[in-house]
Amino acid sequence: MRCPKCGCLDDKVIDSRASREGATIRRRRECEACAHRFTTYEEIEHAGLVVLKRDGRREEFSRDKLLAGIRKACQKRPVSPKAIEDLVDRIVLEITDRYEREVPGEVIGKLVMDGLRQVDQVAYVRFASVYRRFQEATDFVQEVRKLEGINDHS
Repeated sequence: MRCPKCGCLDDKVIDSRASREGATIRRRRECEACAHRFTTYEEIEHAGLVVLKRDGRREEFSRDKLLAGIRKACQKRPVSPKAIEDLVDRIVLEITDRYEREVPGEVIGKLVMDGLRQVDQVAYVRFASVYRRFQEATDFVQEVRKLEGINDHS
């Protein structure tokens, strides 16, 4: 691992621990040249998982893209970064458990919407508006009415 301060490639791991329910390993490192300490994270690579898009295209699954979409929906909302990370972890775990090579984009979208509905309803409507391609204000109103119906039954 290259030191972010001096660029040296020689370092030693001074502490390792599992984080996010064992999904990643957090490593505290120290540069052998300048003694700068830094943290790295190691996680399982889900190589080969492809998302089948609505238009028939195939795109490599990207946890970062999923995270960015959920962060955007939660922007300026009272949702903690940990809650967002936990949601992404749950979605990644579910799709990698259920699918080996190809996952339909609709499955990912539904998992995100179900998760956001529990986390923050404004973020849910934001995501739904993009995912479902709302064209008119009535589309928003219908989605909010669905949410109100769900809340009345809870």
